[in-house]
Amino acid sequence: MATPIQWIRSLVFMIVIYMWMLVLGLVFAPYAMFAKRGALHACKTYARTTMWLARWMVGIRCEIRGTVPVDEVVIGAKHQSFLDIIMIFSAIPHGKFIMKRELLWTPVIGLYASRLGCIPVNRGKKGAAVAKMVQDVAKEFTEPGQLVIYPQGTRVAPGVHKPYKVGTAVLYEGLGIPCVPVATNAGVFWPRSGVMRKPGLAIVDFLDPIEPGVQRARFLDRLEDVIETRSNALMTEVGFDPDAVH
Repeated sequence: MATPIQWIRSLVFMIVIYMWMLVLGLVFAPYAMFAKRGALHACKTYARTTMWLARWMVGIRCEIRGTVPVDEVVIGAKHQSFLDIIMIFSAIPHGKFIMKRELLWTPVIGLYASRLGCIPVNRGKKGAAVAKMVQDVAKEFTEPGQLVIYPQGTRVAPGVHKPYKVGTAVLYEGLGIPCVPVATNAGVFWPRSGVMRKPGLAIVDFLDPIEPGVQRARFLDRLEDVIETRSNALMTEVGFDPDAVH
C-alpha cells in the first residue's frame, strides 16, 4: 500500500530528475549542437543517473535481461512508462527512437532527440504517417544504430490490452534487418501518469531477434505474442496480476 512518505519521496524524485534534465541539457548543449556524440553522452548520463536516483530515492531497482543488440536492428518494445525508455536507451549503444512530432518542440528533449537522429511522426495521419516515417528512416538511418519503435504506438498501462500497429512491420520489411522484441514490467512501479513511484524490481528484457524475411501478418502475430507473453510473466514475477485489470 502506498504511504504518504513514499508519495513525498516520489514527488521530490520527480522534481529532481526534471531539474537534472534541464541542468544537464543546458551544460551539454554547446557540445551537442556541434557533435552528435555530445548529445549521446548527455543522454546516456541522464539515463544512468536517473536509474541510480530511482533506486536511491524511491526504491526502484532496474535490471536489464537478455542479449542487448549492438548491431543495426529494429527494436520493437513494450512501452509502459518513461522508465522503460530510459532503461532501453541506457543499455543499447546508439539508440534512435520513433517519437511523436510534438516532442520536437519540447525544451531540451527536442534538441537532443533531433541530434540523436530520432524520427518524428505525425500520429494523426495514420497511413500517410507510416509512409513518411519510412522515408525519414531511410534518410536518418545512414549510421549504424538501434531504431526503437513502440508497436502499440503509445504507453499502455500494465494489464491493459491495445492492438499492435503495422508501423513496426513496415520498418522491419523496408530495412531488411532483424527485429528485437523487448518486454518490460516498468509500468508496475513507474505508471504512465501520476506522482507515485512504487519500490520494486523494474525489468527490461531483450528477447530473441526475429530475423528478416517473415511475412507481415506472421511477423506482427509473433511480435505481439512474444512481447505480451513475456511482459505478463515479468509483471507476474513482481506480484502484479495482469489478468486482474479490466
